[in-house]
Amino acid sequence: MVIFGATGDLTKRKLFPALYNLAKDGHMPSNFAIVGVGRQEMLSDEFRDQMIANLKEFAGTNGDHELIKWFCDRTHYTGGDFNDDKKLFADIKDMLRDVCAANKIPENFFYYMAIPPDLFANVTEKIVANGLGKEEDGKWRRFIFEKPFGHDLDSAKQLNAELLQLLSERQIYRIDHYLGKETVQNLLVFRFGNSIFEPIWNRNFIDHVQITVAEKLGVELRGGYYDSAGALRDMIPNHIFQLVTLTAMEPPVSFDADSVRDEQAKILQAIQPFSPEDALHCAVRGQYDAGTIDERSVPAYRTEEKVAPTSNTETYAALKLAIDNWRWADVPFYVRTGKRLATKHSSIVIQFKKAPFVLFRDTSIERLTTNRIEIHIQPDEGITLHFGAKMPGPVVKMGAVDMDFNYVDHFGEQISTGYERLLFDCMIGDATLFQRADMVESSWRIVTPILDVWQAIPARNFPNYASGSWGPQEADDLLSRDGRKWKNEEPRIDMRRPKQ
Repeated sequence: MVIFGATGDLTKRKLFPALYNLAKDGHMPSNFAIVGVGRQEMLSDEFRDQMIANLKEFAGTNGDHELIKWFCDRTHYTGGDFNDDKKLFADIKDMLRDVCAANKIPENFFYYMAIPPDLFANVTEKIVANGLGKEEDGKWRRFIFEKPFGHDLDSAKQLNAELLQLLSERQIYRIDHYLGKETVQNLLVFRFGNSIFEPIWNRNFIDHVQITVAEKLGVELRGGYYDSAGALRDMIPNHIFQLVTLTAMEPPVSFDADSVRDEQAKILQAIQPFSPEDALHCAVRGQYDAGTIDERSVPAYRTEEKVAPTSNTETYAALKLAIDNWRWADVPFYVRTGKRLATKHSSIVIQFKKAPFVLFRDTSIERLTTNRIEIHIQPDEGITLHFGAKMPGPVVKMGAVDMDFNYVDHFGEQISTGYERLLFDCMIGDATLFQRADMVESSWRIVTPILDVWQAIPARNFPNYASGSWGPQEADDLLSRDGRKWKNEEPRIDMRRPKQ
């Protein structure tokens, strides 16, 4: 594994802890090695010392000296100018040759681009030009690219074109770490492996779908990046649309990578494009003001470090999507994401239609409990089924009941960064959970008209929601116009555990 950007935040917080977890669980081959590449010049021993410190902080290594030594013996570093296609890449080539010989590795390489997107094509071109991207004699070369993959439709098309001039599509792995979460992956098993759910997973039974990715944190130290991106670009074309496609897709003919991604691509192509008028009425943006979270005062977005004091960048976005196919006609998909919201929670809510009231009209029941399935993605992964049941007593009264499945209760607690499964899949050549070029471009096709309208008509009421709330009033209005409302999640409480 060759990591470009090896001294960066992503590597120390996510990539090395993910590799450590894979090794701890016995999923790493013995003939494995890491070459870190960064701008900073340092010796491999210095890099190893940094790696050990980062593993202790972010992976909870608990003094597993044998495993840490295993990593140190297989970790190397070289640094220099990424634009220098002679010295740096010659050094990388020499190091890879020596490392493969020392560890008996059959020269299978995968390159992780933990670098700014504007360097993707440039660094890839230099890797290929130095003979490090060519596949021959059964040896493979794979390239993982972090999001964001482009910043609008035109830039995504250009980046795809540049990379496909250098690599084949099967070598390209566009990563979305959200798909590494167990519950996201479980969506396919939940839908297609259980005969009780798939027959009702359609417009005949489902009223609407809500997808929420809510964060309590603000922009933290990412103000410079975030102020040029915003919530819509940062989350919806990748994370949220991946959840939409897995929720809405038809059964694939098999679970091989292209069969699954073919069905996901069909959903993206079926989402009706936004006209300028739709962008005004079916899309909501917001920006957080000062407020209180966890009894702590937090600042407004415009006062965050590296954020312009008059910034019109949205920290909240909500959309009403229409999927124009047989299964989902007239079933709206409401999606939202935002920072500084009431709680950290990501979920998919499947809201079923109301049952007919006819049977209960002569009872004391005033209204029926509507059924819903909630798929909790983070922080507590699990699934909840919400239904109605008769309350004890001589009078017919209905109460709401929740049946909960929590991953930790059934399978034990698994320490995960979300990258473990994705790195492992890249090693074995399984691209199922990675986006294809057509999927990326279809996602940008949907949101680019909204970005254009928001760019042309700056927000006049920012900031428009307090930190610690559930977002702007306009987002509630988006659903209330349809006679619906958001399912605002409260933190899930484990009743078996005593309070600390």
